Amino acid sequence: MIDENYAEGKVLSFQSQDTINTNILECFPYKGERQLIEYKTSEFSAVCPFSGLPDIADIEITYIPQDNIVELKSLKYYFVSFRNVGIYQEDATNRIFKDIFDLLSPQYLKVFTKYNTRGGIDASCAIEKGTK
Repeated sequence: MIDENYAEGKVLSFQSQDTINTNILECFPYKGERQLIEYKTSEFSAVCPFSGLPDIADIEITYIPQDNIVELKSLKYYFVSFRNVGIYQEDATNRIFKDIFDLLSPQYLKVFTKYNTRGGIDASCAIEKGTK
């Protein structure tokens, strides 16, 4: 079992996943035609709990709203709340997907993360649910 606050001989003070601020996420009503909405950022970062090094990623969120649209400033602040959190890449992708899905209950949602190369290995994760 890996201690989430231990990184290759160093004890680092990572924040726990409890500090991810889902309460900051806001949405507003949408009553228009069915449309595919996509948001992209290359400014996401969290901390790898194994190495203690930052994980930097591009994130793409694609969705078809049911009744609500995410407010972008709140989404940015939500992403910033991951900055010092020790979380594995796959768990971060899953957490973002779950939080956005819980906020919007969209007809369709896809969260795709593409992390910067680490140790010669490229990593990306994707979760998709609903009908596009």
